[in-house]
Amino acid sequence: MAHPQVLRDMALFVEVAKRKSFSQAAVALDVPISSLSRRITQFETSIGLRLLDRTTRKLVLTPHGEAYYAQATRLVEEAQRTFDELIAQAKGPSGLLKIAAPPDPWVLHHLSLVMAEFSLRYAQVRVHLDLWPHLVDLAQDGYDLALAVGAPRETSMITRKVAQLENGLFAAPDYLDRAGRPERPGDLARHRAVIVGPPAASSAWLLEGGGETASVTVASTVSSNSQGMARRFATAGHGIALLQAIDVELDVEAGRLERVLPEWQGQPSPIFIVTTSRLLPAKTRSFIACASRHFAEQLLPRGVTLDDAELAALYDLEEA
Repeated sequence: MAHPQVLRDMALFVEVAKRKSFSQAAVALDVPISSLSRRITQFETSIGLRLLDRTTRKLVLTPHGEAYYAQATRLVEEAQRTFDELIAQAKGPSGLLKIAAPPDPWVLHHLSLVMAEFSLRYAQVRVHLDLWPHLVDLAQDGYDLALAVGAPRETSMITRKVAQLENGLFAAPDYLDRAGRPERPGDLARHRAVIVGPPAASSAWLLEGGGETASVTVASTVSSNSQGMARRFATAGHGIALLQAIDVELDVEAGRLERVLPEWQGQPSPIFIVTTSRLLPAKTRSFIACASRHFAEQLLPRGVTLDDAELAALYDLEEA
């Protein structure tokens, strides 16, 4: 039988290794840095192996540390989940749920609705939402989950597509009155374009329509990494923009924007829920289940793809 101190030190080591920082781990664990460092040193001494290489500028895992971290993480996560399950059985999911998401208009609308429903149902869970234009480091920054548009580049992340959003071409009517309305994808090359992405003199738009595809190179007039700002550029008459249709519905209804080449669409934007592990505490599983149901109900007409059986198998999402 493992000594209780071994299990405690294992959990301390996992927290330090995950964040690659004694100071950040100490804040997360609410313990003094000196005490945490001393415990890790004593832990290394007791097993006779160095697990962490420390310098004044960074902290890295040794080969022994890497191997031990992979095993210890699974044990610590399973122990934490078992503990959370016991708490959940007694009083339901509880604690702080920290979420990261992009600041896109559709996210602001739909996540606010999800969080309102979730908070009413799970009063013991405090929810904090941070908006970032890029996917953050979930483990190092202490997030339980993230919502991402497009698949994360980090292959170690656990991802599940819960929606996909239609992208279409939109422009202000007064711009189209001046510049003319395109009749085919090739006509776009003669127009000014609003680009969502990094600054570039031109950009290639891949369009799909009627079972065909077309790639058109358009000249960038203005660009932004923000869907919301690109929408503003388009409504101000700067050119044609390839935007998420859900974000411009009100602008189209109000006549501020007009759909261009409505029979053609850009490649859809997949929406992923991202976590660092498949072993999720009750608060996280319950939120993912709540958010996934909302997306299925609200985004289904726009092409959401959601397989409840696969989602449950991946995340074990039965609600607490």
